[in-house]
Amino acid sequence: MRKTLIVFALTSLFWSCKSINNESKKNIIHANINLTEVKNDQVLVTVNAPKTTADEINYHIPKTVPGTYSEDNYGKYIEDFKAFDKKGNLLAVKKTDENSWTISKAKSLSKITYLVNDTFDTEKGTGFGQDDVFSPAGSNIIAGENFIVNTHCFIGYFDNYLAVPYQLSVTHPESLWGATSMTDQDSSNTNDLFVTSRYAELVENPIMYSKPDYTTFNVDGMDIQICVYSPNGKYTAESITPEMKTMMTAQKHFLGKINATKKYSVLLYLSSLKEDDAHGFGALEHPTVTTVVLPEMMEKDELVKSMMDVVSHEFFHIVTPLTIHSKEIQDFDYNAPKMSEHLWMYEGVTEYFANLFQINQGLISEADFYDRIAEKIEEAKALNDTMSFTKMSANVLKEPYKAQYLNVYQKGALIGMCIDIIIREKSNGERGILDLMQKLSNEYGVSKAFNDEELFGKITELTYPEVGDFLKTYVAGTTPIPYEVYLAKVGLSKSMIKVPAPVFLKDNKTPYITVNPNNNEISVIPNSELNVFFDSLGLKGGDVILAINNVAYSYENIYDMINQSSKWKENESISIKIKRKGKEESLKGTVKLPYVDAEHIEVTDDSKKQLREAWLKA
Repeated sequence: MRKTLIVFALTSLFWSCKSINNESKKNIIHANINLTEVKNDQVLVTVNAPKTTADEINYHIPKTVPGTYSEDNYGKYIEDFKAFDKKGNLLAVKKTDENSWTISKAKSLSKITYLVNDTFDTEKGTGFGQDDVFSPAGSNIIAGENFIVNTHCFIGYFDNYLAVPYQLSVTHPESLWGATSMTDQDSSNTNDLFVTSRYAELVENPIMYSKPDYTTFNVDGMDIQICVYSPNGKYTAESITPEMKTMMTAQKHFLGKINATKKYSVLLYLSSLKEDDAHGFGALEHPTVTTVVLPEMMEKDELVKSMMDVVSHEFFHIVTPLTIHSKEIQDFDYNAPKMSEHLWMYEGVTEYFANLFQINQGLISEADFYDRIAEKIEEAKALNDTMSFTKMSANVLKEPYKAQYLNVYQKGALIGMCIDIIIREKSNGERGILDLMQKLSNEYGVSKAFNDEELFGKITELTYPEVGDFLKTYVAGTTPIPYEVYLAKVGLSKSMIKVPAPVFLKDNKTPYITVNPNNNEISVIPNSELNVFFDSLGLKGGDVILAINNVAYSYENIYDMINQSSKWKENESISIKIKRKGKEESLKGTVKLPYVDAEHIEVTDDSKKQLREAWLKA
């Protein structure tokens, strides 16, 4: 999972290969989601029960789902849970925990019904609150306009029936179209029918219902579908497809034979940023779908850049954990999950590939790539560099390990880089970490999981003893990675330089500005210790920023203002229209940027050019 805008989030997949009893083999779970009769912002779900000889049966909505690495308790969005026999009589139901219901007289159970609330309108304004569901893993209900149907939010499972086929019908307004990688087996314009082999497959297939806005193209045998919901019509699928096609073509070429997916969908939901809309920006990966949530107010270049970074990360999850994964993932338990030790691979190597392929395929320059690596080193330093990565991964759902999760995108990616460099050095540039992942894919694959404790040994067997030593010391161990040692192998050195810091953020996290919810005005936070940008122009706490360089700003386009500020140059002219104590004033001057120390990486040893070229371009 990758969280963005300031943070990105991830993710993934999962299949269940739990044993099935003879009773479950005879059953098919039929479920219906009714999107035509939305009442009180709730959707009615009906699930036909399996035949059972038991006196009681349990029904569960997931507590967590693969790729989120958090306990979200989707059952708390369920209301009015009822169970019926074949005659329509109510059966006794007991709610046993936040996500589970026990139904009595199960032998006579015919169906259950319940109402589902969406998650978007419960977010606390950032999407990253303690109780918030990460938006790409959540749900949206806007009657007649948009529904984000992450299936785990709507459909649960009965005990012992995870492995039976699921048939999902969705009743929807004729004006709305369901974007998904599943195949609709109903020709009706108001009802869709999707069939999956088991619950895990259903969970991995989200659907976005909205007015049809999509494009399709083919890359090396893969059909790719780009689907967009833009509430104010700012963007269309067609407007971002050229960049997406360029990126995904490059990804396919980078992966080569390792990827065999035939159809892939990108579902992009653009948030209005209203109080009851999504605020948790990023993406969640599935085997053939990525669900993306970003703010609609983003400028085109920023939207495309975010899409390239986020979608490329999610797409590379095709390699791991979608193809290469442990038994904890293969037999994922939605309500009592056991986490794998190898987030360094699932998220870290994936994030590394999402950056490496861009330099490998000529989408970014070497300097840009080095800046990205330097930034990851800088951000990793802000987290616990002595915590065992495998221990953090296995315990990521609880503190103090949960607080270190974001390091999978920083140190995790750097782990991938170091392993890549070791393999390149030992093989005289002929092989790298992608070769390792191809070998692991051949060794295991979609249906064969590895034991957590055996992976390091297998990797060492497929590569070199030095890789095994690195994994034991720096991934399982608590020793910080000496990045300069590995960078030197490819002729690079790191140093500290002064770089411009964000104008409107202190220490990259604390804002200098705020928004008045009553009138959407942007103002400087009172009693703040302001930076040189504010001081040089005479901006003071309490000042309302009305316009900058003759462009009016408010909450509606604050992201544009922040984006523009990142492009300002030292000493360029600037004019700011403000309101101070009720009176409008104009402030004129030049831009003075705040500066901070930052990691910097550059080439210092050209004798290593051949190995460096093999690392970046092979």
